[in-house]
Formats: sequence, C-alpha cells, structure tokens
Amino acid sequence: MIEQGTYVRIRKTVLKPEERSSNLPDDTKQVPFKIWVKGYLQDDWADLFDIVTVKTIDGRLETGRLKEANPPYRHSYGDFVPEILCVRDIIKHDMGGDDDA
Repeated sequence: MIEQGTYVRIRKTVLKPEERSSNLPDDTKQVPFKIWVKGYLQDDWADLFDIVTVKTIDGRLETGRLKEANPPYRHSYGDFVPEILCVRDIIKHDMGGDDDA
C-alpha cells in the first residue's frame, strides 16, 4: 500500500485514438496519446495500477493510473554514436587544436 503524500508517477490518457488528429501517420493515429505525471498522492492509500489523483509540484490536480512510487529521475541523452568522435577530430583539426586531447 502506498500512503497519501507519497511522491508517485501516474499514466494518464489524454486522447483516445478516435480523438487524435487526422493528419498523423496511420500507426500513430491508432494508439491513444498518453502522458506520465509526477506528483503527491492525494488518496488516503493506493496500490499500483489503481486510478488515483496526484497534486503536482505546481499545484495541478491530475488523475491517472498509479505506475510507480518514489520514481527516480532518469536522464538519457541517447546511445553512443561513434561518428561523433570523428566529427570532434575534424573540428579540432580545422581549428588547429592538438590531436591528443
């Protein structure tokens, strides 16, 4: 059980497939548009996958399916791209930088 006031992450459906724009690619139009929202649980208690209300940091109340308690911050700037190192070397060479740094 997750107690009221716990920092949680919910998933909320914003648009059903039939509500999405008609100028989207077909595979995109066929799925709902969902968002993930973090905030403080407003219900007295809840279990994962319950429909709950959270209060966000900026005070908005959002309702959605409870996915995670105490969600960590996950940052990703993408996968390693070896070509970037080549570009770095080209730029350094063109700018007259040393080649060993």
